[in-house]
Amino acid sequence: MRRVVFNQKGGVGKSTITCNLAAIAAHQGQRTLVVDLDRQGNSSRYLLGDAADETTPGAAEFFETTLKFSVRAPKTADFIVQTPWENLHLMPASPVLDELHGKLESRYKIYKLRDALVELEGDYDAVWIDTPPALNFYTRSALIAAQSCLIPFDCDDFSRRALYSLLESVKEIQADHNAALVVEGIVVNQFQPRASLPQRTVQELIAEGLPVRQPYLSASVKIKESHEMSRPMIHLDPRHKLTQEFVALYETLD
Repeated sequence: MRRVVFNQKGGVGKSTITCNLAAIAAHQGQRTLVVDLDRQGNSSRYLLGDAADETTPGAAEFFETTLKFSVRAPKTADFIVQTPWENLHLMPASPVLDELHGKLESRYKIYKLRDALVELEGDYDAVWIDTPPALNFYTRSALIAAQSCLIPFDCDDFSRRALYSLLESVKEIQADHNAALVVEGIVVNQFQPRASLPQRTVQELIAEGLPVRQPYLSASVKIKESHEMSRPMIHLDPRHKLTQEFVALYETLD
């Protein structure tokens, strides 16, 4: 299964959700790949730590090869590295993705990621794609390459307003490029059950018939420690409440 974690709004937990669900998949024995398409490289740093600064080649180099014709083009696997966690591999990001964006868009390389991931189908049971906080070439490439889309959601009015636009963008991709793409669910992040606004906002989404996933992911300072140590929650503290929420969420996925 190829999944994309997508939201045009920044700071909603795309990288955190991508890496933690992917780490759980790998921990349970699934051969798992994370593709980091965000030039900030948060997923890359989360999974590799300081080694992310020196890791090449990766996503940028992969896309760069699509701009050149070569009889002996490198294989997609050449742009993937092993993380410290068993069964978990990564195609890391770098700021060079920004430099390539215009060329890739103008030469319509929008299907290259899909083709590459189809090439890897025999190597991985699960692929998770982290995306930039914008609807650009890389997010469109990811939505075209994926079979399923998860949408992180923070419980505030700005996130709710952005959600409707985001769902329209996904529908456009479905109509024009990827009819098989399914919105697998909205993942409620940083949820505070004792606050009235988050409760009301989530209930309104459910009342509108939107596919809100349960369980909701709790707000916790433990996730900041997880980021700082570059250890997904399943490896940092398997018994923590938030870890168990991630595991329960993963188990709801098809």
